[in-house]
Amino acid sequence: MTTDQLPTARTPTAADARPTRTAWLVLVVVVLADLMDLIDSSIANLAGPSIRADLGGGEVTVQWVLSAYTAAFALGLVTSGRLGDLLGQRRLFLLGMTGFTLASLACGLAPSAGFLIVARTLQGLSGSVMIPQGLALVKVVFPPRHLRKALTPVGPLMGMTMVAGPILAGWLLHLDLFGSQWRSIFLINVPFGVAAALLGRRVLPREGGEDRAARLDLVGVGLLTAASALLVVPLIQGRELGWPAWTYAMLAASVALLALFVVSQRRTAHPVIAPTLFRKRSFVVGLAVVAGFYASLSAFVLVINLLLQQGMHWTPLRTGLTLIPWALGTAVAVLLAGAVLAERLGRATLHLGLFLAVAGLLALWWSVAHWADAITVWKLAPALLLTGFGSGLVFVPLVDFIIGDATPEEVGTGAGLLNAVQQFAGAIGVAALGTVFFARAGHPSAHSYRSAAELVFAITAGLNVLTLLLVGLLPRHAQQAH
Repeated sequence: MTTDQLPTARTPTAADARPTRTAWLVLVVVVLADLMDLIDSSIANLAGPSIRADLGGGEVTVQWVLSAYTAAFALGLVTSGRLGDLLGQRRLFLLGMTGFTLASLACGLAPSAGFLIVARTLQGLSGSVMIPQGLALVKVVFPPRHLRKALTPVGPLMGMTMVAGPILAGWLLHLDLFGSQWRSIFLINVPFGVAAALLGRRVLPREGGEDRAARLDLVGVGLLTAASALLVVPLIQGRELGWPAWTYAMLAASVALLALFVVSQRRTAHPVIAPTLFRKRSFVVGLAVVAGFYASLSAFVLVINLLLQQGMHWTPLRTGLTLIPWALGTAVAVLLAGAVLAERLGRATLHLGLFLAVAGLLALWWSVAHWADAITVWKLAPALLLTGFGSGLVFVPLVDFIIGDATPEEVGTGAGLLNAVQQFAGAIGVAALGTVFFARAGHPSAHSYRSAAELVFAITAGLNVLTLLLVGLLPRHAQQAH
């Protein structure tokens, strides 16, 4: 989409034009959609043990409840951005919001684990239809000069909602509204989804910068979707089934199909992902950093919840309260990075954040190993505070590096791909390190869960060290990345 395609009836075209009141209302709708998506991708972490206790299923059930959403979201996001160009972004946004709300209702009413996993998959697919259209619609209603300012909340929101999800889940499980138990974490989406859809129908632009000349590269979409599915399924199911030969075959096929996807994108006239983005060093390296960081973060959130609830037999509320220092550290760091550090220190902010996150994870590993059965909320608080503070420093500058020098035509695709990589890396982190956790835990007991958690904390610290080394490939400041 180019700036001369923006509808003049709704969008200021002068370089110095200011966003209208309608533009800010559109941003409210889109941000609300983002909040629903991001909270839903993290909120089920804390509720996993309660879901399993109520609906049954093995350890892999918890992994599927988490990964079905994030993997489906990441897979659908690849296609839906291009479909918005073809079918209309307003139409698809409202369709995705409606589907997301109905799928949330289905999750809340799920009679079995299998039904819940299917509903979570549909919820993720609906989210993937909704989110990229929202980004594109924001581009339509905001003048280019103000576009990046409008997208500034993306980084902090991505961080804050991920840490707020488990705490919100803890409170909802404790309140047990109308006897709904874990179901309330999904049912709470329904009123917000209805409100967002109604407001969206009133304020979203009817003409949204669609590119009628665009075409959907079905071969590219099929290759990328198949490669991703062939990677996630064996990672989740492999350990429980004893790693049969077909799991290794699927992993090998995933690598082969991904290579074919790369080749196909070089030959097609309508690539799934704009090739110009991959000529930007900051974008490519930034996505690699996002992948390592979010894989580690998602695995950490899963394992700390499993350790405290299933290993230590703490209540969901106590577990949620235990995570407050982590959330507080993240919130303070996000504000500090957004207000001061990201602009002044640039790349060094990422170095500092990842270094502190590694220190916090190692402190958490030591705390669990040292205190054992004597673990308390207060004994875990310093390590969780440090881990959260380090993670919080990463969110804002990462977004600056990835979409900071993107053109108006690229910024929507870049932000959408950022979201997709975040979600898919989270699914891989949960699948791979969740498998490591359950394999180490063996027969469930407090000691085995602590041992498994210590191993995963050490691995996530190592993954953050590798991510820290990747940061060195970024320019010193985002605005210098060309």
